[in-house]
Amino acid sequence: MSTDFYKKILDNNRIWSETKLKDDPEYFERLSKGQSPPLLWIGCSDSRVPANEVIGAQPGEVFVHRNIANMVIHSDMNMLSVLDYAVNVLKVKHVIVCGHYGCGGVKAAMGSDHIGLIDNWIRHIKDVYRLNSQELDAIEDETARFNAFVEINVKEQVTDLAKTSIVQNAWRNGQELCLHGWVYGLDTGIVKDLQVNFCGNEDLDKTDRLKF
Repeated sequence: MSTDFYKKILDNNRIWSETKLKDDPEYFERLSKGQSPPLLWIGCSDSRVPANEVIGAQPGEVFVHRNIANMVIHSDMNMLSVLDYAVNVLKVKHVIVCGHYGCGGVKAAMGSDHIGLIDNWIRHIKDVYRLNSQELDAIEDETARFNAFVEINVKEQVTDLAKTSIVQNAWRNGQELCLHGWVYGLDTGIVKDLQVNFCGNEDLDKTDRLKF
């Protein structure tokens, strides 16, 4: 990070703060008193997909977790901790898993290049490809196959989210909670609703339902 850029972002923060206070002198005072967002966003770490801006949400309206390729991995304590807090403390009513076309993590999972430590994370994405290889390998056009894989990966992550004990326990307790899968277009700015939705244990296969 250059010195000029570092100074610029500090200046931008000051200008942003001053602008907010000019429009609403009590803006930050209200924000400091707590949060009650209705939505948890699980998205990709890609800098081109800012959760709040994509959906036109204000600070305090979206609780956010991001990682490479918007993965829901059952051994990821970071993701599980965010999910548990969002569901059991903040009582969010919606969780959106949002992927994006052109995702570098998904693209890397389609190849065999060694990148570094991230290779171990990408193994989880490769598992998604393996489970859906018959459908994906049948798509001859590489771009179309890439886009289809992005969509399939999101659908798999929403399903894995529904399988967590955190979500299923919330449903068991009668909590209003729905899970959704989206894909964001970098070249359009528009999200595609993949129509993969879970709003209760009955939406899961019987083998995936936990008995409490």
